[in-house]
Amino acid sequence: MKTQRWDSRTVALMASTLAAFLTAFSGSSINIALPAMGHDFSMDAILLSWVPTSFLLAAAMFLVPIGRIADIHGRKKVFVLGISIFTLSSLLAGLAPSAAILIAARALQGIGGAMISGTGVAILTSVFPAQERGRVLGINVAAVYLGLSLGPPLGGILTQQLGWRSIFLVTLPLGLAVIAFVL
Repeated sequence: MKTQRWDSRTVALMASTLAAFLTAFSGSSINIALPAMGHDFSMDAILLSWVPTSFLLAAAMFLVPIGRIADIHGRKKVFVLGISIFTLSSLLAGLAPSAAILIAARALQGIGGAMISGTGVAILTSVFPAQERGRVLGINVAAVYLGLSLGPPLGGILTQQLGWRSIFLVTLPLGLAVIAFVL
């Protein structure tokens, strides 16, 4: 029996694309679940607004510094650390016993998301030749928009059927798959 072996470019494309989907899905699916989170933790509107804001704020703060760190220490190392942080913080958010832990986990998730976003595209542009970059970056951007588009309806279904925690927990196998691809 012959074992299928993917080349490094295919692995980079699969890992970067799936990770890009995950970060976008996480950002867009959360909004539909905010009322359920607010109910479970008795959060008022101001505190509840910190659930998505902590993710976005952390991602925005760390995106540029992460890019520089990746240039110095290696893009793959930072990408793997980013998807690991993102996946672990998804677990923490899904199991959060309080609003404070949920908000902190979302901030950590934002840092992981910045590490993914800051390195994924750079990895793709470094491993693919110039004539293939347009197609590859198009696939990556399509994954982002697919995550943004599927987040609200799937987030609603998951929240309705399994509870808001499932939005975070459903990303665990996908995050672990990305880690397995790149290690």
